[in-house]
Amino acid sequence: MPHVDTSAVLISMPHSHYAEKARWALDRLSIPYREEPHVPLLHRLATMRRGGRSVPVLIQGGKLYADSTEILRHSDASCGGDRLYPRDPDVRRSVDMLEERFDQALGPHTRRWAYFQLLPHRALLFPLMARGVPWIEASLLTLSLPIVTLAIRKGLRITPDGAQRSIVHIRDIFSQVGDLLADGRQYLVDNRFTAADLTFAALASPVLLPDRGIAAYPTVDELPTAMREPVERLRDTQAGRFALRMYAQERWCTAADAA
Repeated sequence: MPHVDTSAVLISMPHSHYAEKARWALDRLSIPYREEPHVPLLHRLATMRRGGRSVPVLIQGGKLYADSTEILRHSDASCGGDRLYPRDPDVRRSVDMLEERFDQALGPHTRRWAYFQLLPHRALLFPLMARGVPWIEASLLTLSLPIVTLAIRKGLRITPDGAQRSIVHIRDIFSQVGDLLADGRQYLVDNRFTAADLTFAALASPVLLPDRGIAAYPTVDELPTAMREPVERLRDTQAGRFALRMYAQERWCTAADAA
């Protein structure tokens, strides 16, 4: 196996599902890293001074990898390839297409809908945003949380209409994934765990709340009533059950275990 630089740093936010996607890949491929979580808004100071923008950002071997898909591709290549991205060109194309769709059409909508439900509940939101961050950032968040929530609402265009559109998109993608799984396959592509499965499960996590990941989420029992019923309904779909199975079966399985 090629030498892996042990000085890798993953800049994240505790509740970011894109950071969870990157973290899962690093764990899966047994790549040593140190996580550096930050609260919203202040995370920009950590990423921009290193040349990135939002989270996740991975710094490894003096190079910067500035989004979750770039991190997955780099991690797979650094371990010799064919772990998350199959070598067969046609199979790889299918994985890439699904990953891009989940990145572009699922992740933004699960984030928007979950934020819409959780932002009014600051007592629930604070421990999610502050988990594991530097103590000074957690202290600042106690004072700045109203500003942070306002910035999130404006930046992500979180409105009742937007949240409703997002849950419709989420259900549509879940239905499409369910159609793929209807033939009895255990994974989305090539009868093996790939970046497509990882990406779907990670980016669906804000509306499924799996208990095997690291992202800072509330439990289903802690949810506001208006959020709990849609979450339980999504968890009970074929796609939802698939994503939860990926967490239970694959989240802490390394590529060496699966070989």
